[in-house]
Amino acid sequence: MMAKNVLTDKLSEPLNGATTAKVDINTGAGNLSIDQLTGGEQLLAGGTLQYLENQGLPTRSMNTSNGQATLTLRGGGTGRPWFRFPWAACNGATEWQIHLNPNLQSDITAHSGGGNVKLDLAGIAVTRVSADTGGGNMDVVLPDNAANLSVTAKTGAGNVTVEIGSGITGSNTVNANSGAGNVVVRVPSGIAARIHTTSGLGKATVDSRFSKIDGNTYQSLDYDGAADKVKITVHSGAGNVSVNTK
Repeated sequence: MMAKNVLTDKLSEPLNGATTAKVDINTGAGNLSIDQLTGGEQLLAGGTLQYLENQGLPTRSMNTSNGQATLTLRGGGTGRPWFRFPWAACNGATEWQIHLNPNLQSDITAHSGGGNVKLDLAGIAVTRVSADTGGGNMDVVLPDNAANLSVTAKTGAGNVTVEIGSGITGSNTVNANSGAGNVVVRVPSGIAARIHTTSGLGKATVDSRFSKIDGNTYQSLDYDGAADKVKITVHSGAGNVSVNTK
């Protein structure tokens, strides 16, 4: 494959009075990293979006209505998709680094065709996360003190790691899934959890503080009566799955 020139587009979306945000990101086939804005800027989102010269600029749309901002980012897609190359080369050709305002209640959808996805959401007020990649690795760090959080992290072939924040409240769900890689979910001690594990070829390991209640399901003793809890589903087609206390 001939080398393509990689160019960079700067992202800087103003807050415009928004208090909640729906963020929908599709890198095309590149790597994606999301974390929080740290400079106190009055922005909804900032960062850098790389793109291949022959693909054209990423497209974006931003609307704000009744305090809710909706930001959509899409990678240009005229070149041959990167993820058709052998799985060994499963790393995106481009890097998107996006920094979100930590104070907005954010609903995040993130997709890559085959790159690595890293979501460091510690300190960000997220309500829902749905992240997937065709074949890269997926690393998700969730915020402390989240409430009624719904999280899905999925890859076609890479490894998945999800770290649940401490102090979560209400009913939370975490679904971590890989077609072929290893899947690890880390749960803070003291949080009530029910865990359902499946693996086609690998083995499942679950922390001993969770009791086995049937073939693939484990739960903490206090789960049924707990007001604050998390329901965890972990699956891999070929790799190992594990749920650890952090």
